[in-house]
Amino acid sequence: MEFLNTADFWIGLVKIIWINIILSGDNAVVIALAARSLPPEQQKKAIMFGSGAAVVLRIVLTVVAAKLLELSFLQVIGGCLLLWIGYQLLTGGEEGEGESKGHGSMVTAIRTILIADLVMSLDNVIAVAATAQGNMVLLILGLAISIPLVIFGSTLMIKLMDRFPVIITLGAALIGWVGGETIVNDNLLHGYTMAHPWLHYAAAAAGAVLVVGLGKLMQARSGGKQVAA
Repeated sequence: MEFLNTADFWIGLVKIIWINIILSGDNAVVIALAARSLPPEQQKKAIMFGSGAAVVLRIVLTVVAAKLLELSFLQVIGGCLLLWIGYQLLTGGEEGEGESKGHGSMVTAIRTILIADLVMSLDNVIAVAATAQGNMVLLILGLAISIPLVIFGSTLMIKLMDRFPVIITLGAALIGWVGGETIVNDNLLHGYTMAHPWLHYAAAAAGAVLVVGLGKLMQARSGGKQVAA
């Protein structure tokens, strides 16, 4: 435990916490979107379990992230998953009805949080791991401290979404943006993307437009069906 008395340890810890503050914004949006349709008590549980499990998952992922990023098509698949998640969260396609559906919805919300965090963290964990420089105590401690940051951010986002519904659309667009980025960052496309830097932003923008466009189209169709009924 002598490393606790070194300046390098505390400087590294501050760096990891700061990195997690910066990178937790999109995760907080995903958690808020996934939990917003649940009753208040289930919202708290989904945020707590989802945030805690996501951080634990990120710790495990850190060990193998560098190797995973070398696999072709992995980020393409992950990016497509994010596009689907963004679409589902925008359209509210997985909202349940009744008491039994309520429990299922909380499980679905936690599952959605974990899948989205897994995909969105592939690049992020490399930055955290590089800062920790192999010190697992520093890594785990830094990520554990980030849990209340994500929980607070998610709770705040839910309140803002209730007051300003446009944030829901912006949140779905953010997930679509990250999804597009993830696809074009795949190892298979790395050389082409490096030769054409504009493709990074074009793919991200296309992902955001696709999620919001399809989501709004389905919302309009559903609204039309309800009026006709």
